[in-house]
Amino acid sequence: MNLTPEQMELGRRNFLKVLAGTPAMAALGAAAAVRGPVPGGRVRLAFIGVGSQGRAQLTNVDPDYGDVRALCDINPAQLALADGVLAKNGRPPAHHYADWREMLQKEDVEAVIMAPPLWAHADLAVGCLDAGKHVLCEKMMAWDLESCERMRAAALRNDRVLEIGYQRHHNPMYQAAYDGVVKAGVLGDIYHVRLAWHRNGSWRRKAERPSPDYDASQWGYPTFDHLINWRLYWKYSQGLMAELCSHQVNAANWFLGSSPDTVIASGGLYRFPENREVYDHVYVTFEYPGGRTAVFSSIESNAFDDYYEMYLGTKGTLIMLREREALLFEEGGSGRQTGIEVTPAGKGAAAQSSETMTANTNQGATRAAARSAADDPAARPSATRLQMRRFCSAIRVGTPLACGPDKAIGSARACIGANEAIKTKARVNLRTT
Repeated sequence: MNLTPEQMELGRRNFLKVLAGTPAMAALGAAAAVRGPVPGGRVRLAFIGVGSQGRAQLTNVDPDYGDVRALCDINPAQLALADGVLAKNGRPPAHHYADWREMLQKEDVEAVIMAPPLWAHADLAVGCLDAGKHVLCEKMMAWDLESCERMRAAALRNDRVLEIGYQRHHNPMYQAAYDGVVKAGVLGDIYHVRLAWHRNGSWRRKAERPSPDYDASQWGYPTFDHLINWRLYWKYSQGLMAELCSHQVNAANWFLGSSPDTVIASGGLYRFPENREVYDHVYVTFEYPGGRTAVFSSIESNAFDDYYEMYLGTKGTLIMLREREALLFEEGGSGRQTGIEVTPAGKGAAAQSSETMTANTNQGATRAAARSAADDPAARPSATRLQMRRFCSAIRVGTPLACGPDKAIGSARACIGANEAIKTKARVNLRTT
């Protein structure tokens, strides 16, 4: 999505005007301005899987909320990189493990942050929940729906917190757009949503073995390439639908207040047919109740469109651009771009009150923080950081989860169904899968 600098600037000013004086604006300021220790003390944390996404979570552990005690990964090279993250953040080193069961037996931890390959989500999450640990699991929830249900049942059975890592739910830009635009009726009736995530590259990663005799087969990967590039093989992955679309369809489900009924799709291995199995181009149509439709495309041959979500209503159009911009277009107006760049952080003042709000929060300071967060990227808390805070707060004081298993299953069902639709070349009824 490409707009001129003038359009972008006009958009920021106009969307600030739309939010002015609303609770959504106050929430933005509170999320940017206020922080503090979680009541009841820091949560003792362990990590399973410290690859790129696991390290992103590790980087964003707020030391007022969580205390990292242990790291588990089957690749020693990833553990070494995770050590660097802790050192850079001024945190003490954590114990290393290759076996998560051994880690849970030896370490006094309350919760586990998980970012392993998708196929391992369910077994690891259920094992941790059955061991009495709370779990934050990266998206997509699991490789198949049966595994999603196993995870949800384990959380209920053990009365443990299970959160799924969809950062948009923790991003105040999305909360402001939902509360101040979608829920407020500014867009009118939404009948169509456009979701896109376009890149130009093979998605293949390069890495050296951590040692000449390292054998990935003991962990279920026949070659080291299968371990490093697990996203490219169906056994471990659901491809672009899980890794990219699930983020966006999860947000669309939130904004539309529903999940899709059916899906039709096409796709295939068009540009990079060698040494991979999952599709490199996908084109999907989700059919929602009430005559609403969301289309998703992901290609690996051109990055011009980048990534965005677009909500087209009878009164206006809302574009969520790269998780950093919210742009509002007035239907039928001239020079219609109206929008704001706001802070990617938590889910609003009300939801964050038990973990970040204090009794003496000053309204003037909150408004100033909102303006600063809109204008200065350095003023914005990371959505991942607020996700980690909220997870710890849910454990300590029962703060409601932002996503949780029920919402996460809705996006998993849609994405798994889309891959089935591509493979079978048939419309898939998502209410019966």
